[in-house]
Amino acid sequence: MRKLVVGSRRSKLAMTQSRQFIDTLKKVDPSLDIEIKEIVTKGDQIVDKQLSKVGGKGLFVKEIENELYNHDIDMAIHSLKDVPSVISYGLTLGCIPDRENPFDAYVANDHVALEDLPEGSIVGTSSLRRGAQIKAKYPHVEIKWIRGNIDTRLQKLQDEDYDAIILAAAGLKRMGWSDNIVTSYLDKETLVPAIGQGALGIECRSDDQELLDLLNQVHNQNVADCVTAERTFLKQMDGSCQVPIGGYATKDEDGTIEFTGLIMSTDGQERYQHTARGKDPVQLGQEVSQVLKDQGAYEIIRKLNEEL
Repeated sequence: MRKLVVGSRRSKLAMTQSRQFIDTLKKVDPSLDIEIKEIVTKGDQIVDKQLSKVGGKGLFVKEIENELYNHDIDMAIHSLKDVPSVISYGLTLGCIPDRENPFDAYVANDHVALEDLPEGSIVGTSSLRRGAQIKAKYPHVEIKWIRGNIDTRLQKLQDEDYDAIILAAAGLKRMGWSDNIVTSYLDKETLVPAIGQGALGIECRSDDQELLDLLNQVHNQNVADCVTAERTFLKQMDGSCQVPIGGYATKDEDGTIEFTGLIMSTDGQERYQHTARGKDPVQLGQEVSQVLKDQGAYEIIRKLNEEL
């Protein structure tokens, strides 16, 4: 196998994910020679604005994809929730490895439970999806925008006027944070996760068969089927981080997939949600999206896209 170059964002989490995935590959072939090339993306440079107002999560992907096109790197290790639902021409997701905890982690000062937060409490999140669901369920709390890496957000919780923050559990787990800092993990009944949350997507060139054969050895088809249902829903709904959209799929031992899709208004006042079961992940994502469109959910997306 030739020497491989992995493209990664410079953030601590991205670099940690890349190193962990490289370790997984080396368990398959200990002789592999792999280096990491750090890439600063536009999304990393813009830290003072909400992603939903400056182009969405695709800002974390474009520069890395250019490196793939230029053959400066061989693969990119993305958090799948940052990857647009349509993969750029000539590129592919070479594998979807094992999934980390897909839910959101609620971290509060003094471990005050979410349902026990007093009137006017401030919950920090940078996600429209999280904000809309929290507003709907707990209208007495205030949502305040927060960005930065995990360490930065946890420090802001201590130093600024936040009573609690909500983070992706997967990031905390991968960075080795103790469960002790988490007040609670929010299941899908409380907070439907982001599309692909907790999963990685390994992007490479579609014609790199040697690498694709290697990646296939660490591919998890059950996870791939689940995120395919989620990402199909995302594509059908024209979803992005500019829209409060969520989706989560699980797969039973008999191969049946259960998928829940969610669309909400940013103020949390409108909610469209549907759950369906089936064996074909693409068909399932399409089915749930059609149900929500029939209910009128697409009008929310249309209006938000017009505003942007």
